Amino acid sequence: MMNPALIPVFLRELLVERSLPREPEPDLVMDDPEQVAAYAEAGRIDGVMAASYLFHSARISQTIQGARSVLDLGCGPATQLSQIAQLNPDIQFTGIDLSPTMLSDAEAHVRNLGLKNVRFIEGDITTLEKVGDASMDGVISTMALHHLPKLELLANTFKSVRRVLTPGGAVYLTDFGRLKSLKSVIFFAYMNARYQPHLFSLDYERSLRAAFVKEEFETLASQFLPAGIKVHSTFKVPFLVIVKSPDRGLTDALRTQIGKLYRELRPRYRRDLDDMRRFFGMGGLPNDPF
Repeated sequence: MMNPALIPVFLRELLVERSLPREPEPDLVMDDPEQVAAYAEAGRIDGVMAASYLFHSARISQTIQGARSVLDLGCGPATQLSQIAQLNPDIQFTGIDLSPTMLSDAEAHVRNLGLKNVRFIEGDITTLEKVGDASMDGVISTMALHHLPKLELLANTFKSVRRVLTPGGAVYLTDFGRLKSLKSVIFFAYMNARYQPHLFSLDYERSLRAAFVKEEFETLASQFLPAGIKVHSTFKVPFLVIVKSPDRGLTDALRTQIGKLYRELRPRYRRDLDDMRRFFGMGGLPNDPF
């Protein structure tokens, strides 16, 4: 059953005209130690982002099966990347980010988990100048693309993804889709405010204001990414968007592991995850891994 609190937002987004312009974030790089700490604290695996992390970790895992090397664009503190790497120990992951402070936190997190299949490089995702042509079997990104100040830079990122991918390589790029009204943005940004640092809520609001719209992802994907990649979104209201290559399936062992993580979620996070599954499923995203 849908969270009842979402119903007014859903109806508003269906019925109103778009009135919210894109507002790029004030800073391209999150490098303030207090802001990074707030982001990492709220975003660790058992925090308010738990449902989102597990949803994307499972979806990414079934997209990148068979890959040997995977690049994560805008990896941040590597919470998402670390969970994916734990689920896929035979794949070598590289996280790239512009923020030295963020990468320092990411490296410490990976060390604490004892992961051996993750490394990091400091760099610009719009050029990927430190990544060789056709050197990656997969490219992923979760909630990083809205940080780009201009649509032109999103286009450059897609071009760079195409360049570094091996033929037939896997793609999974997900981000917010811009909502139509400010009321909807405020609802989503602060719906879990009592469970997260205030700076995290503020950053969440800025992220939603800075999001691109689904149609922009569709246009750029068709122009610059390999054939066969599709753009999916949540049903009717494209609050979340996924740009991805076809699924490659999951081993029984990996599916069992994902199911165990799902059952271990706190009940309210499990409900959040079920909402994501429901809205993406109704939007046409196939092969639910749960």
